[in-house]
Amino acid sequence: MGKLRKWNNILHRDIGYLIVGLTVIYGVSGIAVNHVADWNPSYSTIVEWKEIEPILATERESIVTEARSKLSLSEEPRDAFRPDPSTLQLFTEDLTYSIDLPTGTVKVEQVRTRPILFEFNQLHLNSPKEAWTYIADLYALSLILVAITGMFVLKGKVGLGGRGWWLVTLGILVPVLYWMIFV
Repeated sequence: MGKLRKWNNILHRDIGYLIVGLTVIYGVSGIAVNHVADWNPSYSTIVEWKEIEPILATERESIVTEARSKLSLSEEPRDAFRPDPSTLQLFTEDLTYSIDLPTGTVKVEQVRTRPILFEFNQLHLNSPKEAWTYIADLYALSLILVAITGMFVLKGKVGLGGRGWWLVTLGILVPVLYWMIFV
């Protein structure tokens, strides 16, 4: 039994060391993604307000041309959209312009990726697919192994034979009870 415990502890320790980086990435990303209702964890939006002369044109193409001229846009917008009769939205490569045609008030929005968090979230949500799917699966299996081997690291009253059993039971009950009560 001593040799088994020795190998259990070696496995637990070495796999644990191997997955530290991914555990931090998935943990940070998990916290960020859990709060997606409060913010966008991958992107930030920078908003700026401008004033131009009101746009008087009435035909769609003329409105777009006049807006481009008054905003001094050198590039052709990727798209133009009229969500309502008094608003024009112009979409360029990096910016979105929402123009209140009668007043000339312009909301300029720029979306940027959040450094580090964007990349963490891409990995966590498996956006790369392909080989990353297998790496993520291997990581998930490693977490399972670390959890199982961790139960047998300590002996006696601090191990699975003592308070460890209660903690494992509590760790299982929390998600089960939450699911039963709140979901």
